[in-house]
Amino acid sequence: MENSVAPSDATVEPKSLLEQLKEMTKVVADTGDFLSIEKFRPYDATTNPSLVQAAAQMPEYADVVQSALSFAKGQRPGGSADETAAIALDHLAVEFGLRILAVVPGRVSTEVDARLSYDTAASIEKARLLIRKYEAAGQSRERVLIKLAATWEGIRAAEVLEKEGIHCNLTLLFGIHQAVACAEAGVTLISPFVGRILDWYLKTEGRSSYPPAEDPGVRSVTQIYNYYKHFGYRTEVMGASFRSIGEITELAGCDLLTIAPKLLKELAETRAPLPRKLSAVHAQSLSLSRIASDEASFSAMHAQNRMAQEKLAQGIEDFSKAIVSVEGLLKSRLQPSDKA
Repeated sequence: MENSVAPSDATVEPKSLLEQLKEMTKVVADTGDFLSIEKFRPYDATTNPSLVQAAAQMPEYADVVQSALSFAKGQRPGGSADETAAIALDHLAVEFGLRILAVVPGRVSTEVDARLSYDTAASIEKARLLIRKYEAAGQSRERVLIKLAATWEGIRAAEVLEKEGIHCNLTLLFGIHQAVACAEAGVTLISPFVGRILDWYLKTEGRSSYPPAEDPGVRSVTQIYNYYKHFGYRTEVMGASFRSIGEITELAGCDLLTIAPKLLKELAETRAPLPRKLSAVHAQSLSLSRIASDEASFSAMHAQNRMAQEKLAQGIEDFSKAIVSVEGLLKSRLQPSDKA
């Protein structure tokens, strides 16, 4: 009888990139599809008008759309189709948020109508309405982030709302001037757009790609993160709008990263070492100068940053179009008698 040989210890399979990322960064799902959120178990979730538009057209969410319309008709019996759709839109955004909060342990971001991006007073009132709807449904405002575009007017709205205990997520952020103004206003969280910055530079410079470490969007978020940690701001940095997992891994260690389901899946299926790239300790060791954040300085820096100018304007336009599309979808679901 042959001698048996004891098996050697099995090699431990390395963790996935997603598992390792979650150990140093809060992972947020960038989607309105709460079925995807259930699958990847992120800490927070964020939506925007484009994501709500996509989710609202999915057959599996037809009941959510119908519920929003029923609510709107009850609030304004005999109202016009436009009035009904406007009320239903806010209800739909909050309903998606509530369903997401039933899945994630943290917070959900819900966006103020992008068409109000240059109107401070109207943005404040819309944010208050959304929070009232969440609280009426039994959800604490502590679990909701109100998303506003990082225009000067949007930042001023956020400053007022933060003092009322309504926490804000400033989005469509493309430059350090926007980030500094948000931090000085006491904003809870910002969402600098990595992929959209990359898109602009690829088109403008006629390139097909950048190495991940040289990606302009990655470099922008790194600059903002280092500035915040160096000067001790409490505002959190959440990188957003990714085009590849290479951009994501270059920002490992960032406070939060909001990632679409497709890239979450890729991270979950990829097994390789993931070194930390961003660190508060490192940021504090840097030699940095403060940047002024008054309106004149903000306007001057914005005027000098063609990428930020163009991407902010385009983002507001795109989100506004998505809102109009959702309103059109809602009106199309009304019964003939409701449209009269």
